[in-house]
Amino acid sequence: MAINFGTDGWRAVISDTFTFDNLRIVSQAVADAVQSGTWLKLSKVSKVENPNRIVIGYDTRFLSDRYAKEVARILAANGLEVYLSQSASPTPAISFATRDFGAIAGVMITASHNAPRYNGFKLKAAFGGSALPEQCDLIEVYMNDNETRGRGPNIMDFDKARDLGLIKTFNPIIEYGNHIRKLIDFDAIANAKDVRIVVDSMYGSGRGVIPNLLQGTGREVTEIRGELNPGFGGIHPEPINRFLGSLAGAISSGLGNLGLATDGDADRIGAMDDRGSFVDPHKILALAIRYLHEEKGLSGALVRTVSTTRMIDVLGRKYGLEVFETPVGFNHIADHMMERDVLIGGEESGGISFKGHIPEGDGVIMGLLVTEIVAKSGKTLSELVQSLEDEIGAFCYDRIDLRLARPVAKKDMIDMLIKKAPAEIGGVKVADISTKDGVKYILADDGWLLIRPSGTEPVLRVYAEAHTPEMVKTLLNYGNTIADSVK
Repeated sequence: MAINFGTDGWRAVISDTFTFDNLRIVSQAVADAVQSGTWLKLSKVSKVENPNRIVIGYDTRFLSDRYAKEVARILAANGLEVYLSQSASPTPAISFATRDFGAIAGVMITASHNAPRYNGFKLKAAFGGSALPEQCDLIEVYMNDNETRGRGPNIMDFDKARDLGLIKTFNPIIEYGNHIRKLIDFDAIANAKDVRIVVDSMYGSGRGVIPNLLQGTGREVTEIRGELNPGFGGIHPEPINRFLGSLAGAISSGLGNLGLATDGDADRIGAMDDRGSFVDPHKILALAIRYLHEEKGLSGALVRTVSTTRMIDVLGRKYGLEVFETPVGFNHIADHMMERDVLIGGEESGGISFKGHIPEGDGVIMGLLVTEIVAKSGKTLSELVQSLEDEIGAFCYDRIDLRLARPVAKKDMIDMLIKKAPAEIGGVKVADISTKDGVKYILADDGWLLIRPSGTEPVLRVYAEAHTPEMVKTLLNYGNTIADSVK
């Protein structure tokens, strides 16, 4: 079976590997796993209120609603009580509902920010975040066991399951929105002098959510790319600069002075300032830390992935807050949020969450927090970014993927990168080396170069941050020399 679970579930090309038949196989394995007793033992929680309940949601992709119904009827046929979202919803709303309903697990049908030809199956744990790697491994164990025994999935007619009360539909946005209202200062947003917001939902399942939550604030909100379009207009629904031309155009044409963008399942955030310039998640994360600590008086650890800005470290030193670095993937940040007092955690791709919220990246709540920050400050987003740079220095970032001339074992590449670590790059001393995920050369001035060899293809993923664009280029060029050395 060409079904493999990664750190956040299973993704594949629609009608190639992501088929109804394979979806039934996965769904049966989920039913077996959650009813085995082992699933809960592997979780971060000791017990759940409703160990026979599972929450299911889906995004706006082609066939996602039908895939979700198919999962629901398989789980119901195994005697599980299913709460199925009545419409496409953000992943964080489904994660929140999983925890709020005291369910043993959640399923989200989405391929997140991937190209339109993909769909996926995200697994959620009872605590409201991504299922643990050990839980994903358990699903694969049951898939393999069922295949060995020639055991097919249990199937029940959807309407019959609904009539029996095994499948219930619900609106996940209601309680999710009530929760968000406890964490976001909507009064501050309502009292702002001139905050006009353009929301780019990128045709994803976050469409309508931020505008609806802002109703009643009196703010002028325009949503673009909010209609249903399973092909996402032919782009990747990822809130990064090269896919946000429509948002930049809307800002430039005067539709607003603050742009917010969420990805295909709304668990990532990107922003545009009043000049139509992209504000990346690194700066959003840093601005949020400053605001939460200085304006709201909150404290706690700061958690970032290895590929995320060291602006976090500078702010940690300034405020006396402990900083933790994790491998790439929000599941590693979630581990810290479950284990200790964390103020905020985030990754360079735009998955960010903060104290009081679920341990899951959430583009909706972060978009609203950015709006609150702008509203409370009385400044534009570009002015806030400038004030941050004036305070802690400018930080520039970029990344590239480099294809190697031949495959190289990941371990061998990492060993070589450590053994041949440079004393300096671009005239700046290499002060430390991190090996949490790939090899990261940390410079004395808080710049850095991260090289992450792929474990599945001959590719080096190279990330760099420095105080000037020229130094970023120098760092990336060093990565190029590493790739060129592999003949």
